[in-house]
Amino acid sequence: MSTPASLRPSSASQKTAMDRMYRLTRHVYDATRKPYLLGRDQMIAGLAVPPGGTVLEIGCGTGRNLIAAGRRYSDARLYGFDISAEMLKTARQNIARTGFDIHLAEGDASAFDPEAAFGVARFDRVYFSYTLSMIPDWSAALAHGLALVKDCGRLSVVDFGFCEGLGAPARTLLHGWLSLFHVTPRASLEAEMSRLAQAAGRTLSFERPARGYAQLGTIL
Repeated sequence: MSTPASLRPSSASQKTAMDRMYRLTRHVYDATRKPYLLGRDQMIAGLAVPPGGTVLEIGCGTGRNLIAAGRRYSDARLYGFDISAEMLKTARQNIARTGFDIHLAEGDASAFDPEAAFGVARFDRVYFSYTLSMIPDWSAALAHGLALVKDCGRLSVVDFGFCEGLGAPARTLLHGWLSLFHVTPRASLEAEMSRLAQAAGRTLSFERPARGYAQLGTIL
């Protein structure tokens, strides 16, 4: 495991809020989130990591997704970071039980330096899983994530959507409940990913699984 990377001063309040929220709930996070964090395994299956490829999760939480990626891509080199030291405690415990060689660090999604933390500057696959909806400056984090992708790599995102196929009442109920946990689904996620893809000369694949409950995008 690597030494936690330093955070920007502007991230201190976000870190404090996340540590406070997860200090106790990290122990039951995976069990309680499984029913409604939809599309995570679909995204991991679509990563198509090349043999021996590098994978970075931005906002790795409990390590659940990195462990799933380790099981699917046994020869991949896996890395993750999170702003919450509390979540990283659980991630390290979970990963230790698997025996996987997954490297973790503490850091800010919009400024993390993986070369300083891991000795790796860019990755074959970078992804966000239900994290952009909790990052205040999410567009900066998304742009930084793309900057960490190799020229032939991919950036993937899965997060809450706007329930287009479920109707306004379902959207109001879901989004009202999510707001209690500092979660704000990003209405302009597809537009922002499209803008970044176009600026970088890349293409965007985007879909809305579960009748719009989730958003799933990949910049290739």
